[in-house]
Amino acid sequence: MTIEEQSATESVAANRSPAGGPAPAGLLPSGPLPNAPAPRRNVFRRMYDWVLSWADTPYGTPALAAISFAESSFFPIPPDVLQIALSVSKPQRSFFYAAVSAAASVAGGVLGWVIGAALWHAVGDFFFAHIPGFTPENFELVREKYRENAFIAIFAAAFTPIPFKVFTIAAGVFDVSLGVLLIASALGRSARFFLVAATIRIFGPTVRELLERYFELATVVLGVLLIAGFLAIKWLL
Repeated sequence: MTIEEQSATESVAANRSPAGGPAPAGLLPSGPLPNAPAPRRNVFRRMYDWVLSWADTPYGTPALAAISFAESSFFPIPPDVLQIALSVSKPQRSFFYAAVSAAASVAGGVLGWVIGAALWHAVGDFFFAHIPGFTPENFELVREKYRENAFIAIFAAAFTPIPFKVFTIAAGVFDVSLGVLLIASALGRSARFFLVAATIRIFGPTVRELLERYFELATVVLGVLLIAGFLAIKWLL
């Protein structure tokens, strides 16, 4: 054996474990394998990022209208995400974006009502299986709330983080009048979206982080106070 062959043999032997197994961990490549699959991202996070991406395009306003409309009957991501991003980039148009969100969301609520009134027997199983928030238990809960006071139930769902789509479709299923749905939705959705607009208009773009972190909690608190006010007026009158 030549000196070169002996040196190569010793080098290979040195890289083996004492038992003749694989090389020690320190001698293995430290990075990910070239063909290793990337971890799959959460589907809702991808949808959230997709909604937010429209803020950086010339089609932000049409996208806001479409998402507000769809969220009232089947889409899982609330339009506030895009409304906040658009309003922060152009604070002087904050109230315009709020009006777009409110009008489109109320119109989407009408679609939800039609789905419940005319199509639920055909699409109910699909919604229960695939649309977040739709469960038989939630539907029974909404039925009870509608028996107590349909107007306040819809207003609360329109203003707070409660899944609004469940209430719009359930309104059609449980024969809540379209007029009640329209008025309660218009009040609740307008209050929600114009609250966002007023906050950004008054405090400026720096409030974005606070809105994204605490807005849902604030709407719950304010919603409880508003509903308590409605009930107090009804009791006093």
